[in-house]
Amino acid sequence: MSIFDERRYLIPFRSQLLPQLFTDTLIIGGGVAGMRAALEAAVHGNVFVLAKGPMDLSNSQWAQGGIAAALDEDDSTESHFRDTMIAGVGLCEPSAVRTLVEEGPGEIEWLIQSGMRFDRGQQGQVSLGLEGGHGHPRIVHADGDMTGRELMRALCATVEKTAGIRMFDRCFAIDLCTDTNGRVAGAITWHPRFGLQVIWARATILAAGGAGQVFRETSNPRLATGDAIAMAWRAGAMIRDIEFMQFHPTTLYIAGAPRHLISEAVRGEGAILVDRLGERIMAGRHPQEDLAPRDVVTRGIVEHLARTGDSHAFLDARGLGTAGFAKRFPGLAEMLAGYGIDGGADLIPVHPAAHYTVGGIEVDVDGRTNLPGLYACGEVASNGVHGANRLASNSLLEGLVFGRRTVLAAIRDSLPDPVPQQWESRVRTSVAGELDLSDVRSSLRSAMWRNVGIVRDGAKMRDCLDMFSFWGRYALGSVFETPEGWETQNLLTVGHLMTRAAAERRESRGTHTRIDWPEEDPAGAFHLSWKLGENSARRTLVGSEVGNKP
Repeated sequence: MSIFDERRYLIPFRSQLLPQLFTDTLIIGGGVAGMRAALEAAVHGNVFVLAKGPMDLSNSQWAQGGIAAALDEDDSTESHFRDTMIAGVGLCEPSAVRTLVEEGPGEIEWLIQSGMRFDRGQQGQVSLGLEGGHGHPRIVHADGDMTGRELMRALCATVEKTAGIRMFDRCFAIDLCTDTNGRVAGAITWHPRFGLQVIWARATILAAGGAGQVFRETSNPRLATGDAIAMAWRAGAMIRDIEFMQFHPTTLYIAGAPRHLISEAVRGEGAILVDRLGERIMAGRHPQEDLAPRDVVTRGIVEHLARTGDSHAFLDARGLGTAGFAKRFPGLAEMLAGYGIDGGADLIPVHPAAHYTVGGIEVDVDGRTNLPGLYACGEVASNGVHGANRLASNSLLEGLVFGRRTVLAAIRDSLPDPVPQQWESRVRTSVAGELDLSDVRSSLRSAMWRNVGIVRDGAKMRDCLDMFSFWGRYALGSVFETPEGWETQNLLTVGHLMTRAAAERRESRGTHTRIDWPEEDPAGAFHLSWKLGENSARRTLVGSEVGNKP
């Protein structure tokens, strides 16, 4: 058995010696899913929300794209359902997608009532944009390309006015607390001011986002280290479809610069992908060409670069002009100007980068995991909405719809107050010398990008698993006292799980492309689920309802 399959806490402690806090609902994650859940939970009791960093560092805050919902009279939830199912390449759960598209319009109306500002047309109607994979304009935006910022502003303002919600920012959730019956009853946390604490809760909801930082090239903020997936794994939760990481086709490609996202909406406004000679990359590759689903566009770019030997592609938005680009995408225009690029007059250098964790903690359509007391929603959860490839602008909608539903499920489950346990964690430590965390982190992210990135190969992934086993013997056996060490352990765990799952899925489907298994398996419409201590994956056919009942 691998060291990654051992039940362990990351720190040595005696629970009875740590400060104790109690709440009805504990929410780990301060993005859109966590905040929507908090507002619903506050109706029913007291709520603690833990945000790992400042509130402006979540993926939700950074979202340039909008929120997809069938609002136009010429559009329909059936059309949105169909587009989502097509993008998911046979792995979407129909019941989850139905829930998303049918409850989505109501969430947009709720946001308007909560004070969120959307871009509007001359007659005052909400403007609707078009993005890749959508057959109809149905994307609502705010301030052009700053939808995430305005969404989080509105949610945070509502939270501040809501009684019963207590926010802890810069608070690191280290591990979940489970009792002798396997129930999750809260979490062990660390705060720079309060130190280690145990927070007991009737219901614990994980909404802490994804794991883009496991790859060297990513659009994600530095806090996206997969902590919630790793702690759920250690507690015994099922992890599903973790091999599917969505690579966004267009992030800024400048040596030494962060991989800033270039929104899908830019192509929705007519921009095209070209090479250094001006030749179109997506012409003839897909009926929707530059507005094809993200996995199709990403593969198109990578295959073109492999054929030409070029290091990157270009996004040509010159049809918008300088003024038009700045008006439609003010945030992007300002960011690009910092690198001396005029988005409406110059070609924008781009390359794909890790963007969205499609798989995650296995949940049913109401956010229940296989562990009583534990729920998950948003990017960290795998509820079947995205299948093998997320449709553009469905992510913020997912956080809204399922953030609310998850709380309602916890209320219906009527879990009793947790009974504080007394445990002692004895972490088996290694005899290795002091670790260079920065070196381990850099090496594992580079190894993931090279071996488990956009194009994968079985032999390389087996080598990568050997590397993880080597690093794991040292890093997982070490005791750390700061978030940097815990993050590194979590990155190793998630990287190991992703590689293991990608090696197991012997086909190419959606965001998962293998050069040694290049075809889609006709019998491959199944989910791969993993659980601590089990040597092999569980296979579940699409359409088989996940019955996570506490």
